[in-house]
Amino acid sequence: MPSPHRSVVIGGGFGGIAAALRLRARGHEVTLIDRCEQLGGRAQVFEKDGFRHDAGPTVITAPFLFDELFELFGKQREDYLEFIPLDTWYRFYFQDGESFDYGGTPEDTLREIERISPEDVQGYRDLLEHSRKIFEVGFTKLADQPFHSLTTLMAQVPNLIRLGCYRTVWQFVSRHLKHDHLRRAFSIQPLLVGGNPFETTSIYSLIHYLERKWGVFFAKGGTGAIVSALEKLMREEGIEILTGETVKKIEVSGRRATGVLLENGDRIETQSVVSNADPQHLYGELLSTANHSRLFRIKRKRMKTSMGLFVLFFGTDRTYPEVAHHTIWFGDRYRELIHEIFHGTKLPDDFSLYLHRPTATDPSFAPSGCDSFYVLAPVPNLAAEIDWDEEGPKLRDRIVDALDETILPGLKTHIRSDFFMTPENFKTNYLSNLGSGFSVSPIFSQSAWFRFHNRSEVLENLYLVGAGTHPGAGVPGVLCSAKLLDRIPMD
Repeated sequence: MPSPHRSVVIGGGFGGIAAALRLRARGHEVTLIDRCEQLGGRAQVFEKDGFRHDAGPTVITAPFLFDELFELFGKQREDYLEFIPLDTWYRFYFQDGESFDYGGTPEDTLREIERISPEDVQGYRDLLEHSRKIFEVGFTKLADQPFHSLTTLMAQVPNLIRLGCYRTVWQFVSRHLKHDHLRRAFSIQPLLVGGNPFETTSIYSLIHYLERKWGVFFAKGGTGAIVSALEKLMREEGIEILTGETVKKIEVSGRRATGVLLENGDRIETQSVVSNADPQHLYGELLSTANHSRLFRIKRKRMKTSMGLFVLFFGTDRTYPEVAHHTIWFGDRYRELIHEIFHGTKLPDDFSLYLHRPTATDPSFAPSGCDSFYVLAPVPNLAAEIDWDEEGPKLRDRIVDALDETILPGLKTHIRSDFFMTPENFKTNYLSNLGSGFSVSPIFSQSAWFRFHNRSEVLENLYLVGAGTHPGAGVPGVLCSAKLLDRIPMD
């Protein structure tokens, strides 16, 4: 009998984990390598003084993509992991004191819109219907479609033009809604995958319908529970897992990868490599640039990177039952702030925030009578050359002050066990280019065929999954990037 195909997966984020499982289901012998001590990539779990924090994605949509990974082996996700549906998906808070709850049934959302801006009720219906049409093309047909040939993209151009995907997300939303609060609320989705709403193609407006189609969930035990469930499945199916190990180089012969060399000196031979690493790190550090074509070198150089993230983790010695599970806290400025985040050379003086309170759904995240939080602020990536040793503590204090004055009264008195991450941590911990939170920015000229290809342009047996390749960042995106491998011959 011939020996099984051997594959090495670099990076243990959701994309790498899903790739390892899909390759194993095809009969490959699989080794998964991650530099962190625990799997999950950005979905790490931090614990301090009895408070637990999910460090990465907290919103679960398209849960069937997780179900599929268990079904590959005749198993049921429910036997490993529970998804809890949320009634309020997001609460939007504005500086004039107005708030807007989004989620539940369409009627729930329409009632909230009518309370704020009755003239926008029909506009939201139209927005949701247009989002459905984009979803049927952008997600149903293209999310797991390889774009290794320009002709594949060109075949979809008529559909994309017909749906107005040449417009930005902001332009798409503004065509349907008039009230500034609602325009802000329904245009923030690109920020959740590293995109600027004023630059990102409106194909990302499919997220509205995606959320509506399957709902929004939280995993009991948090995102870390998802990672643990998938790790258990991988071990049951015989996947070798190496954590705390960093890949130094991919060894190459001609146009084929032959093995990976670890920083500890170990070498692992392989017949194919799947990278869940940032593509700029992959092509700039793990591979020699000698065999990069001129066109590919230009492509790499011109790639724009998404923004950075400042993430503050903390507990409180009291609870805030009036605060929703997910809150989007808008500052006074919107367009101007986002421009400074993506194109500025210094840290903006103000901010908008994403606040996660998992104890609203799962009290196990904190000691009794306490709450667990993290708050995320989009910030410029390391191209801005911000001194985070100096600016990090200052930004921490400004955020605490702002929350204390608004939705978390008394926070300065009740905050406990806080710590934070900056883009410097993302660069060090995850080898993220420029310390970005979401790899390559999702503008049109960096989407589909224009993005780093799932089958490498450089090596014949190198494949890419994760945020930097098609279809892009976000949990559904990275899971679909691994699903796409099923369409590519690898034997």
